[in-house]
Amino acid sequence: MKKLDVLHYGNDRLRVGTWRGDASIAYVAPVPGDALSDTTIDTCTRRLAADGFGSALTSALTVAEQEPFVRCGWTVRERLHLLRHHLGQLPAVGGVARGRMRRARWGDRTEMLDVDRAAFDAFWRFDEAGLADARSATPTVRVRVVDDGGVLAYAITGRAGPTGYLQRLAVHPDAAGQGLGTALVLDALHWSARRGADGVLVNTQESNRRAMELYLRLGFVPQPSGLAVLGIDLAAPA
Repeated sequence: MKKLDVLHYGNDRLRVGTWRGDASIAYVAPVPGDALSDTTIDTCTRRLAADGFGSALTSALTVAEQEPFVRCGWTVRERLHLLRHHLGQLPAVGGVARGRMRRARWGDRTEMLDVDRAAFDAFWRFDEAGLADARSATPTVRVRVVDDGGVLAYAITGRAGPTGYLQRLAVHPDAAGQGLGTALVLDALHWSARRGADGVLVNTQESNRRAMELYLRLGFVPQPSGLAVLGIDLAAPA
């Protein structure tokens, strides 16, 4: 189980792979819309240990999603802000001050990962599997880049049912402060509204004040309960 896969436990599903390409750490993410049982989490945890993983981390989980993991011995490793945009009256999507916004192509992924590495610290950076997971986490997805002879920024937006998700927003530090993030977020909001979503969720690290200020300025509202990444150390089976 060294690549991202969907595991089925009765009617429950979990996306499982490696964390940022580290074969010793498993990555576990619920499939949107699925309510997981304690039995599913316990069975998955035991399988990860049997497969030789030394530890495991989850995707960013809501309080409700955390509950079965906590009951099975997982603990909080990182906390994030969760914000929601209610898609009321939206500002128009304008052009970008540098380069052009376009649909992402398969060949952009290396440059997108370069932007990601520059924009985030090691714990949060995507590898190729993480990028693929963000693009496949929802039934419908939109991936946009800002290109100026090379990728300067990108956004991944998804929709599952009535909810849109800004899965990833990354701007290269050399292009910060030029409105690229604003343009990509507005594009994500308008796309979600056209697709019938009634709101868009986004999360950001508690330490990322620049991102938090951007989302608040564009109309996102902090939610009472944030998100958390949970983890567990896996003992080898006896």
